[in-house]
Amino acid sequence: MYLMYYNGENGQRVYTMAKVDPNGSPTFSAHPARFSPEDKYSRQRIILKKRFGLLITQEATKAAVH
Repeated sequence: MYLMYYNGENGQRVYTMAKVDPNGSPTFSAHPARFSPEDKYSRQRIILKKRFGLLITQEATKAAVH
């Protein structure tokens, strides 16, 4: 038995042990993905972050924002 969740009427997560929510839709796993020290997709993730300006090194400094 795994902890599952579905999005309630107000948009908040509702945690349950059931595999199906009251509307008949499947629930989602509430557990994070497994961690692997050998990250096969780090290169692609860094390329995407550079493309969309999401790297920490690309953020504007707080002094420049004010």
